[in-house]
Amino acid sequence: MEASIFSGTNATFIAELYQRYLDDPASVDQSWVALFRELMDDPAALAREVKGPSWDRGVRQIIGTTDPDAPPAPAKKKGDGAAPAAPAAAGVSEAEVRARVLDSIRALMMIRVYRVRGHLQATLDPLGLVDPTPHPELDYRTYGFVDGDLDREIFIDNVLGLGDKATLRKIMAVLKATYCGSIGVEFMHIQDPDQKAWIQQRIEGSRNITEFTDLGKKTILERLTEAEGFERFLQVKYTGTKRFGLEGGETIIPAIEQVLKRGSQLGVEEVVFGMAHRGRLNVLANILHKPYRNIFSEFQGNAANPDDVQGSGDVKYHLGTSADRDFDGKTVHLSLQANPSHLEAVDPVVLGKVRARQGQLGDTERTRVLGVLLHGDAAFAGQGLVPECLGLSQLKGYRTGGTIHFIINNQIGFTTAPQYSRSGTYASDVAKMVQAPILHVNGDDPEAVIHVARIATEYRQTFKADIVVDMVCYRRHGHNESDEPAFTQPQMYDRIAKHPTTRTLYADKLVAEGVMTQDEADAMAAAFQERLEAQFQEASSYKPNKADWLEGRWKGLVQMADEEEYRQYETPVATDLLQEVGKALVTVPESFDLNRKIARQLKGKAEMFSTGEGVDWATGEALAFGTLLAEGTPVRLSGQDVGRGTFSQRHVVLTDQSCENRYVPLNHIREGQAQAEIIDSPLSEFSVLGFEYGFSLAEPNGLTLWEAQFGDFANGAQVIFDQFISSGESKWLRMSGLVVLLPHGFEGQGPEHSSARPERYLQLCAEDNMQVCNITTPANYFHALRRQVRRNFRKPLIIMTPKSLLRHKLAVSPLADFGPGSHFERVIGETAALKADDKIRRVVLCTGKVYYDLVQAREEQKLDDVALVRVEQLYPWPRDAVKKHMARYPNAEVVWCQEEPANSGYWTFVKPRLDSISEELDRPRVKYVGRKASASPATGSFKKHVNEQNTLVAEALTGAWDDLPQPFTRATRLSRMGQ
Repeated sequence: MEASIFSGTNATFIAELYQRYLDDPASVDQSWVALFRELMDDPAALAREVKGPSWDRGVRQIIGTTDPDAPPAPAKKKGDGAAPAAPAAAGVSEAEVRARVLDSIRALMMIRVYRVRGHLQATLDPLGLVDPTPHPELDYRTYGFVDGDLDREIFIDNVLGLGDKATLRKIMAVLKATYCGSIGVEFMHIQDPDQKAWIQQRIEGSRNITEFTDLGKKTILERLTEAEGFERFLQVKYTGTKRFGLEGGETIIPAIEQVLKRGSQLGVEEVVFGMAHRGRLNVLANILHKPYRNIFSEFQGNAANPDDVQGSGDVKYHLGTSADRDFDGKTVHLSLQANPSHLEAVDPVVLGKVRARQGQLGDTERTRVLGVLLHGDAAFAGQGLVPECLGLSQLKGYRTGGTIHFIINNQIGFTTAPQYSRSGTYASDVAKMVQAPILHVNGDDPEAVIHVARIATEYRQTFKADIVVDMVCYRRHGHNESDEPAFTQPQMYDRIAKHPTTRTLYADKLVAEGVMTQDEADAMAAAFQERLEAQFQEASSYKPNKADWLEGRWKGLVQMADEEEYRQYETPVATDLLQEVGKALVTVPESFDLNRKIARQLKGKAEMFSTGEGVDWATGEALAFGTLLAEGTPVRLSGQDVGRGTFSQRHVVLTDQSCENRYVPLNHIREGQAQAEIIDSPLSEFSVLGFEYGFSLAEPNGLTLWEAQFGDFANGAQVIFDQFISSGESKWLRMSGLVVLLPHGFEGQGPEHSSARPERYLQLCAEDNMQVCNITTPANYFHALRRQVRRNFRKPLIIMTPKSLLRHKLAVSPLADFGPGSHFERVIGETAALKADDKIRRVVLCTGKVYYDLVQAREEQKLDDVALVRVEQLYPWPRDAVKKHMARYPNAEVVWCQEEPANSGYWTFVKPRLDSISEELDRPRVKYVGRKASASPATGSFKKHVNEQNTLVAEALTGAWDDLPQPFTRATRLSRMGQ
């Protein structure tokens, strides 16, 4: 027998068909138009214009005809009037048949609308400040039903699990319980039919509840007791001290516990958490089980690390930690990433760490390592980094198998109410861009919260996709514990002051259910307070004896204690290995249809390895990558267009011209080598750089690089530089060996394509926190990259990489400079044959590309009394090397030459350091040669650029000492002061 057109599958089709009709009547076949028109204009009317065999077969099934296979009545010709009468049976009139069919269609469409909009009438706000607004499409009267129809049976073919028929009253009760209770579900925006069907079945099959055992309910109360009791204890002992407590959102603690427990059952072995400061101490204590005494000790002003560990430390609600937890015999490793108050800045860092750990564990299914991000509602809606990170979720180089997002929805951002902080209905709306299911839930209903946490975990493990739990709660205190929230939200905080805590409400519920007595509930709270008091007494004598770092994969690495100037590392490579890598770089499969221009480039590279001369920048870089890979060190390079290279110089990923298959020569050097990941990133700096930083935190034994398309584009990721890369080790004892490549050089391309803003990175430099280099030779670049993973500590490396030098005939190195006996040179002295050292008239100190402009001009003018000294590494400042080269020329004037304006580049950084050396050598202070101070990094006029460049080169080589322009004139100073 043919299935009814009103069966479960077709019901969805009919409802979707109706939605299409509403959007565009012309898009629906005319056989349905009249029915839908009648439904809208007069829902009680019969559908007089419906024609076709599907209708008749469906009608037969509804009325139970004894001849289901009988052919349909012939359709009447145009103008014949009403549709053909359906075969009658058992005294059922045609009018009644059509009424039944119409009722079924109306009911199915109403059910669909509840799936789409039921969340709008869910009871989500614990405070009751926002009452669900009745929506007309959720009213059965909209579909032509009247109150008298409530007890009439309607054929729905087991939709909602109600059997073939159900009364309208029963249908409405089930719909409201499933979609309009403490949980509101948004999932109909999902385009993947399997994902959408899974969510629908998961929530409708259980009526969107979990039946907990008495033991389960007591365990939930115990978790709430710990969460609330911890905050109350801190409020009493440290009244008014900032802690960004979790009060009002305590249910997140048992929710996370559910993720961990259910996740462990589904194969999760590690969880990486990221969150802002609100509730962090509670998560540290009650999820990662950081001892309470440790936290109390920090409140007493003691450091979180031993006294012998260097670093500035950070406030307690920014710190992270790691721990192992056991769930029914399964161990799950937990880590909470330390992060600043920059809210969502931690998101990509967590994603990068998850990706790295999955690679280390061989977790190709991405089910063993899970990322969990906890957000504030205002931040999730307002911070652009959130959609940037969501955009990474399904990209090949960045996917992590889905992230579980919890929004701790306080319904306020500092003092800003939702109507002023977002345009959409929910804080979670942005997650729809990746079709993530969104589970809204009332934070005062712990069982509902744990139910959706379980669903979220199962969904993520099943579909490897992001999912959002929007837990609507409140913030019992102000933005911090010393803030007065009633200044700006008096009504909300009047309601909060009168509102019982979540634990109180749930304890009352369990007592009412007979699960436990009030005395038992009170005893549970009292026992926990006694435990906290004992830990508080221990805190006064507690001293940390071990820093939380340099363990696991970091074992064997040390904190750098000496000036790097005095340390060399094994970065050279045997000639045989260089040739082996070179051969792989120029070899492609015979069947590979190589681009002709690239074929010429590879032929040129082959010549380099044959002659041992003329190795260019891109080849030097490829040699660094290839030799590391051959030695077993993985390489990960990401950024916009890095496979080809912004300047068409790299070509480490080759594309078959016939079928666009990709080939990476670096991955075909030898058997058993490590692999290179070369990833063309999305057009995002903030999220991608944060991702790579996070990756480097978890992978100290690989080379991780991020390249900006142009150096100044890194401006968009400044938070990552400021809050993580430059200061992460000092604040949180977290090393990173991340390499950041920033194309830089003044070549007349305008203000946005000239300067990588090196002054910004130099301003961040202190305490040997990172390295900043502007390198001039491919060999030195090769050694700089290799030393990142060939020494016993890790430091971030910022490199101003070249543009025009990528093909400059002088910016090349012999192959011998990569081999035995070679090393990284922080300062490169004069290499040409000049006059005797005591006859040198001037020493020009410089860095980067301007060196080659100076060399060419000196050669053209046949000058032999001007020495050029290149400072390849600006930080850590190579003081002794610079001093040695200045002392070598006792009678020379010394100038610092740069292309950048005087208020940019390196001058403000090197000046006090050069002054110190000059004073020690009893020499005149070093003078500046370069562009004058400027608000814009560079001119947009090529002609003006050339004039400026020629002038500064001429002044550096031949300008009169007394006439050299000074960068900061009195007029400039006055202008800066606004005078």
